[in-house]
Amino acid sequence: MVQFSKINSESEVPKYKQVEDMIVSDIEAGIFKQGQRIPSINETSEELLLSRDTVEKAYVHLKKKGVLSSVRGKGYYVKKTNVGKKIKIGLVFNKLSNYKRSLYSSFVQTLGGKASVDVFIYHYDILEFEQIIESNQSQYDYLVILPHFRNEHADVATVIKKIPREKVLIIDKNLPELHNYPVVYQEYDKDIQQALGEALGLLKNYKRLNLVFPQEEFYSPYITRGFQIFCQVNNFEFEILDSLKGDEIVKNEAYIVISDNNLYDLIKNIKLKGWTPGKDIGIVSYNETPVKELLCDGISTISTNHDQIGKLAAEMILNNDFKRIKSPFEFIRRSSL
Repeated sequence: MVQFSKINSESEVPKYKQVEDMIVSDIEAGIFKQGQRIPSINETSEELLLSRDTVEKAYVHLKKKGVLSSVRGKGYYVKKTNVGKKIKIGLVFNKLSNYKRSLYSSFVQTLGGKASVDVFIYHYDILEFEQIIESNQSQYDYLVILPHFRNEHADVATVIKKIPREKVLIIDKNLPELHNYPVVYQEYDKDIQQALGEALGLLKNYKRLNLVFPQEEFYSPYITRGFQIFCQVNNFEFEILDSLKGDEIVKNEAYIVISDNNLYDLIKNIKLKGWTPGKDIGIVSYNETPVKELLCDGISTISTNHDQIGKLAAEMILNNDFKRIKSPFEFIRRSSL
């Protein structure tokens, strides 16, 4: 091997990691070129006086990171040479919201200093989305996409397929047309059924369940479908409301509120009526945020783990280990129910 430094047995850095760092250093120095075969595991273990297992661990780890590739019976080859540069990531959002901010923060924190992240907003518009993709795909190593559109039938799959597949990671929504693409996704209809099922005993204290689902904000229609199925299966009277006015709020009924703006209006009207959440009326809010733990001594929520989605997406990129993962969804009980 090309003049590898000696392994420092006194170092706190594991020996396999020292081997990784040596190989990366040689690639950055131009000693190993793109597509070039590097010395075999046996050659490196002999050169560095290390066990074969230690060296193999380093090679396998570099392969997972996308630095090396392997050919059975032939050895390991340099897959990319820009290993010392920051990964460039374009994060393509439909809108900014508390949920997106939480996801972004977790995503960037997990990446640490290994990547630079730019955010693009397409405002649910397929034409804006297509323009962002066409103008920027060549500038980024990865495009991380949240595909939510004003038109549920928008041909987003055709636009995404214009991007080299190895650059794409989809989060939040599973697109059947892209069933072989990596994704961290929610199942909106099944998620709300499962989470409300966890609250079933509490919900039975109320005469009717109301889903406040504002059409103009373009939430997934599968949420309403899941809510209807849950109510029908469990014999609840129910109603789906586009908005919520003060005179429409009924005592001894429960409200599952999708939009935070509707939640704040509901709380304001309840205070004007002198009612107590969890006693006179039930409230469940969609999407957990820190402030909901504080409002009215705690607002119960049904929510995916936004931080976990961001963390999983970042780990896929860092480890070059792309999968299809369903994000967790849960009911968080507080005093409003």
